[in-house]
Amino acid sequence: MGAKGHERHAGRRFKLLEELFKPASVAVIGASDKPGKVGTVVLENIIKSGYTGKVFPVNPSHERVMGLPCYPSVARLPEVPELAMVIVPAPAVQSVIEECGERGVRGAVIISAGFKESGREGYRREAELRRAAEKYDIRVLGPNCLGLADTYTPINATFATRAPAVGRVAFMSQSGALCTAVLSMSEEYGLGFSRFISLGNKMDIDESDMLEVLEADANTSVISAYLEGVSDGKRFLEVASRVSRTKPVVVFKAGITQAGARAVSSHTGTLAGSENAYVAAFRRCGVVRAETVEELYALCRGFSSQHPPKGTNVAVVTNAGGPGIITSDALERSGLSLAALGEETTQRLREGLPEAASVYNPVDVLGDAGEDRYRLAVECVLADPGVDALIVILTPQATTRAKETALALAACAGETEKTVLAAFMGGAEVAEAEAVLRKANIPCFQYPEDAVNVLRRMKEYRDFLSRRADTQVRFDADKGKAMKVMDAVRAQGRKELIEVEAREVLSAYGLPVARTVLATNLEECIKAARGMGYPVVVKIASPQILHKTDVGGVVVGIENTDDLITAYERVTSNARRFFPSAEIWGVLVQEMLPPSHELILGMNRDRQFGPLLMVGLGGIYVEVLKDVSFRLAPVSEEEARDMIRELKSYWLLRGARGESPADIDAAVECILRVSQMVTDFENISELDINPLRVLENGKGCLAADARIVLEE
Repeated sequence: MGAKGHERHAGRRFKLLEELFKPASVAVIGASDKPGKVGTVVLENIIKSGYTGKVFPVNPSHERVMGLPCYPSVARLPEVPELAMVIVPAPAVQSVIEECGERGVRGAVIISAGFKESGREGYRREAELRRAAEKYDIRVLGPNCLGLADTYTPINATFATRAPAVGRVAFMSQSGALCTAVLSMSEEYGLGFSRFISLGNKMDIDESDMLEVLEADANTSVISAYLEGVSDGKRFLEVASRVSRTKPVVVFKAGITQAGARAVSSHTGTLAGSENAYVAAFRRCGVVRAETVEELYALCRGFSSQHPPKGTNVAVVTNAGGPGIITSDALERSGLSLAALGEETTQRLREGLPEAASVYNPVDVLGDAGEDRYRLAVECVLADPGVDALIVILTPQATTRAKETALALAACAGETEKTVLAAFMGGAEVAEAEAVLRKANIPCFQYPEDAVNVLRRMKEYRDFLSRRADTQVRFDADKGKAMKVMDAVRAQGRKELIEVEAREVLSAYGLPVARTVLATNLEECIKAARGMGYPVVVKIASPQILHKTDVGGVVVGIENTDDLITAYERVTSNARRFFPSAEIWGVLVQEMLPPSHELILGMNRDRQFGPLLMVGLGGIYVEVLKDVSFRLAPVSEEEARDMIRELKSYWLLRGARGESPADIDAAVECILRVSQMVTDFENISELDINPLRVLENGKGCLAADARIVLEE
């Protein structure tokens, strides 16, 4: 198929996905009118949702269901339905899909369970089902899913007990149970949905497909998701990077711990990627990460109601001093700041508020404030050019009129483009006020810290949108030399390069390496040291001994030949004692490097997203202190620099307490060269340069030790 043919095919498959939400007719295969049956609930939900298309119940055991004619099979339907809802026992699903394919059905939602989530037999059954769907070119949502809903069509083709309220947030989930929980709690949080999707096992339609469809949906302004893993990491990065530029994508990613990853595997059969890879992937493509389900709600409310703030300067208006202080603390911790109000603003506040009120930020209108006092304060701070966003706090007191205050705030917010959030802290006492704020598209939170967190995440999203597209830096490299070294290792039946081989690969990509010689005996060791000049370092050379320091396989600071002989005997003796079966190639003699800062520069190839770069505080403490930063390769120069800036030890590199600064530019270049190398060679699965010695005063870097592991 040519390029145009692929484009037409992709366009047609996208159109089929869109038709899932706007079908002209629906067949409910497995429909019933018996209470408690899934087929009963699905059919009933479709009818009650106000769906105006044709509905065809299919069940050979019934002649009529819920007042509608019931057909014995898809083949006997009076017309071809645009959507098939499949609710039959798992062993019968494949034959139903084949029958749908023969009839010309192009979209199906398979609610039936009993596929890959249920074990080996389920895997086999799902593989056969996939082949049948591909044969007839049917787009399938599920199996093992809750269904889908579109509140604007409208259609509720789920077996949830509660229908989604109309709104601007689309939600998709791998967990059907979480779908029902989200629906149950959405009313409490004042959250409405445009589309609601249960992905199930993602046999065909996955999160990337849905991102593309939701991107094009005019009724969706925010896309949210609960994910346990992604089906195709590279495609997800490509699609999410594009979609995030037009609509916020908020994701709650589960399965981040080892225990969680095991639960994911048993729950939906999804293989969870590493947590660090997902963090880097979401950062790369602008996905907003929710840490909890509650935060998912909060972020969706914020993004669906308000524009992200243009800056970090936040004004606070409150009728209670304590919550104002709490908010100030939260702003500082979040990297936001209290706006410095202009003199004109403070003068207007001083003239309009009681003498005891605070006219500086936070603006305290006092506990007896009514709606007029709030209105004055809000109007003043929103008019201040130094204010980017506003948080209005209310605690119910004897004279507080919460609903009237909410109406006043709504009126003021309607006349500004600045971001306005509220924290009305009274529970049931402020319920009416919260309803007013929701109607005015002002997110209202129970606690001010929640409002600050949402504001912070909205500002981070604004920063992503304003980030320029960085160009990738390419260096001249001897790719053939690197390939020759790796091919030779493979020819010997090995997958790990010993240090001297790894150095050759690094040097082929222009990475600076310390002078090193492989000595196969004591005489060669002495010759190498004399040629190099003392002091030197001696390391054991063995393809089986990776962590040389742990077995006494390294001696540093050797000043003369006598010490060299002692060191040689010590490292070889220790190696034979700890690894009696190891193949000893000799020792590595290396120049003794000057004092410097130590970093670790590494890569692990994630099975979903590809090469994951790591930089961090190096040496023997990296696994203890875990001062590290991650990005997906390839990285730009700015991303490489950000990796170093994020380290807690960054200020040590900059030169603390009068120390000379490290050559950060050289470290950035090393990151870029490694990024290019691991992108060029997909057969490199792991790489460690530890330590990467970062010298002082612009003198560059040197790789003191290196390890490269190839794919199986």
